[in-house]
Amino acid sequence: MPTAESVYRQEFPVKGGDFAKAGAVACRIKELLKDLGLDTAIVRRAAIAAYEAEMNVIMYAREGRMDLAVSAQEVHITVDDQGPGIADVELAMTEGFSTATPEMRELGFGAGMGLPNIKRNSDVFYIDSRTGHGTRLKIIIRTNGHGTT
Repeated sequence: MPTAESVYRQEFPVKGGDFAKAGAVACRIKELLKDLGLDTAIVRRAAIAAYEAEMNVIMYAREGRMDLAVSAQEVHITVDDQGPGIADVELAMTEGFSTATPEMRELGFGAGMGLPNIKRNSDVFYIDSRTGHGTRLKIIIRTNGHGTT
């Protein structure tokens, strides 16, 4: 994650089960990236990835933390959650696969596109998940010199 060369860095707590605040962190990240002058396409990709990651924490974990670090070259979003972990990451990366409860589906969530959308909107995507220990996502979106002036 960028350190000395970071233009901006912030941490955001995410509370599991808090559907009333769903998307609040992703919206804040979107506004921060706009304020930093990043290209709209980069902001859009980061907002989508952040939203999907935030929703996974809200839907499945007790709590989590989203870290944003921005340099002139990259946007890094790291998500750590205290959840059940993902038993089969490969299966979870399959479009349409979902373990959402009926209640989550009634709220309009659980289409099984979360992790695939994160990967699609990232230049680099890492996932580390262990059953019983939670999940860590590392999302990198390259700015290609567009913004952070």
